[in-house]
Amino acid sequence: MTERKPPGTTFESWVEKQIRTAAERGAFDDLPGAGKPLPGAGAPVEDLWWVKDYIRREGLSGEALLPTPLQLRKEIERLPETIRELTTEQAVRDVAAELNRRIVEHLRAPIGPQVAVRPVNIDDVVEQWRAAVPKPSQQSAPQAAGPSTPRKSRWWHRFRR
Repeated sequence: MTERKPPGTTFESWVEKQIRTAAERGAFDDLPGAGKPLPGAGAPVEDLWWVKDYIRREGLSGEALLPTPLQLRKEIERLPETIRELTTEQAVRDVAAELNRRIVEHLRAPIGPQVAVRPVNIDDVVEQWRAAVPKPSQQSAPQAAGPSTPRKSRWWHRFRR
């Protein structure tokens, strides 16, 4: 198959000659699936069958095909479930901030259908997480040795909010 098409011949005749000579050499004998029907032959034709087959082959969810604003809406709906398993407040803030970054990125250059999407309030997300996280009992908390004096808060902590 490395020889080139001779000048002056039509493409179809050259290709057909290559196939014929390969068949005469026996290059097509004992191929896997010989004598069996083609996969999917006789099955009803579906719209976008190739997309469904790609999703199945690659192990993707159908959610990957949704437009960006709908994907973001689904992530906002699943946010309480996502943060429930996080262990620190900083991790919750990071997840919410990353979601907000993608939402703002979409709002700056919207593509897809016009679906209302707005950034989440990170403080509200943290409060939801705090309400969902079981609080340690008073009995299991270790007692500090000695008198407990309230710590004086630093002046720069007043500006963190």
